[in-house]
Amino acid sequence: MGPATFARLLNQFSSLQALFENPKLAEGISERSRSALLSPDWDQIERDFAWFDAPDRHIVTLHDALYPPLLKEIADPPSLLFVQGEVSLLSQWQLAVVGSRNPSPSGRDNAFEFARFLASGGLSITSGLAMGIDAAAHQGALAGQGKTIAVVGTGLDRVYPAKHRDLAYDIAERGAIVSEFALGTSPRAENFPRRNRLISGLSLGTLVIEAAIQSGSLITARMALEQGREVFAIPGSIHNPLAKGCHRLIREGAKLVETAEDIIEELGAIAGVDSDRFEGSAVSNADLQPEDPDYQVLLACLGYDPIEIDKLIAESGLTAEIVSSMLLLLELDGQVASLSGGRYVRVGR
Repeated sequence: MGPATFARLLNQFSSLQALFENPKLAEGISERSRSALLSPDWDQIERDFAWFDAPDRHIVTLHDALYPPLLKEIADPPSLLFVQGEVSLLSQWQLAVVGSRNPSPSGRDNAFEFARFLASGGLSITSGLAMGIDAAAHQGALAGQGKTIAVVGTGLDRVYPAKHRDLAYDIAERGAIVSEFALGTSPRAENFPRRNRLISGLSLGTLVIEAAIQSGSLITARMALEQGREVFAIPGSIHNPLAKGCHRLIREGAKLVETAEDIIEELGAIAGVDSDRFEGSAVSNADLQPEDPDYQVLLACLGYDPIEIDKLIAESGLTAEIVSSMLLLLELDGQVASLSGGRYVRVGR
């Protein structure tokens, strides 16, 4: 039963007890829902309650004092929230960070560094526990000794994707995992747009880092706009298909972000964040420069757009052996990332 149907039933009946006493009188619900009201699966309900009896597991209703005020403002707030971890965190100031599941190395680094920096200054980082940008944002917030919230599209007794089981454990220990879906709910495709509205609805603003034109991240950004929240986007190379979604958002009015200070400037006063807590920039453009002149030549030829190694050799005038050796060392140093097709790209540090 979705939030709209649940809200309708609350308007029809004086209390939930009255609904369960007279489910045949309920209007505007499916026969499946009516049947469930007539014959609840009490064994399953008891199993659910037993799971939530463990420490730091909570069921929060729409009228509970712990229900996050910002989420209550959206058009269709969930009737119930299932939470594992620090439930009071849901009512603290948050920034949503979303983006591609298959980001470039620089996109992943940006997500980690922005989240680390902002979380260390007091903003909680909210994302969806997905591969790519989501995972990097959660990891960055934890690395900054800050707080992070994972909004998931399954029941809390499941972790999706399964490879994020350890990350989910860390988030539950040092932040919170939240879902509107009951225990046992599997990761169905239709759950994730519903999850996305909670990511944006819990947050003051949404930062998009690398997103294709057709992506869930743009759906989250549009939901944020509909909810009256700020939208931020990091631009990228015009040749990077993962930058096109961010560029569209910027054309449509999202704030272009180059450093964390751009976000602090917009949200700091609203969130009551003391700018003195933030020192320096989340993403520094200063690269460590090797002293060897050949490195200077190679770095001058190697930009932030992908370039094939043959073109690097031709433009630098260096031998193939020297270029290959230097690229390997630069990659180990974190200044260069290798891409498919024998291409390389400079990574901001």
